[in-house]
Amino acid sequence: MHSIAAARLERLERELARLRGDPALPPEASIVIPVNAQADLENALGVVGEVVSYNGRRTFEVILVINNYPAERPPPEIAAYEQAGVRVVAVPSVWRAGEAVCLSARIPGIRVASSNRVMLFDADCRIPNPSHLFDWYAEQFDRGAQVAYTHVGYYDLRPLWSVRARMVAHHLARWIKRVILRVPTTRGSNYATDRALFLRLYESGFLTDDLNVGPAAKAAGGRIVYSRARDLRVMTSGRKFRGGWLKLARYLRYRLLYNARVLPVQAKKRGRARNPYHHTRLR
Repeated sequence: MHSIAAARLERLERELARLRGDPALPPEASIVIPVNAQADLENALGVVGEVVSYNGRRTFEVILVINNYPAERPPPEIAAYEQAGVRVVAVPSVWRAGEAVCLSARIPGIRVASSNRVMLFDADCRIPNPSHLFDWYAEQFDRGAQVAYTHVGYYDLRPLWSVRARMVAHHLARWIKRVILRVPTTRGSNYATDRALFLRLYESGFLTDDLNVGPAAKAAGGRIVYSRARDLRVMTSGRKFRGGWLKLARYLRYRLLYNARVLPVQAKKRGRARNPYHHTRLR
């Protein structure tokens, strides 16, 4: 890591210890963040820094799932994060055919979590108000929720009309699914789940993408909670959205077909992939 990142890691150690509380007791929730070693090793410092700025009374552990690197050359950042007090699960490759890699990368962290309450974010997320968000998630669990999620916005968007149109289409589609069709719209950038229920659904073949989590939990009788409150929102990076009207048309067609194939709640059938996508490594 660059020297500035190393200095930030040193400052994190004390804050992580405060956030964790008594290590002899289980934390109230485990925060799992997958980290793509090819792109997000330093980006993760941003979201971890926001996580440790939590100033409530609850305790949390932070788990980074560092993945996507050559097995014979693990990145030195693994040891650096561990030295700072972060719990690290290092997996050279998490890729599984027929499964979105964003979901696959969460599984090792969820499996080792010390709490049955798991909060999930991405390495490039920004959490403007972690104290309100984490307490809200904890309160929903206390009230019997199995899955909870809040609004996700974007930062680093290019000032292009095609990008703006994409955002309008994206949020409108999610509103239609959530409000009119009553389909929970969980996404990887920001949701919390009951660990036991999540793993049961995953092992049964119902989960191949983060967007399956809400519908599958609902079908299993779980209680799902959503909030659009501004102080609970999470921001995710839009740096990969290049713009262009043809790209937008292709994206809208792809998302429509993807949702139609992936959203229905059904387990994998013998001889047929549960998810017809994600059969080629993308990274």
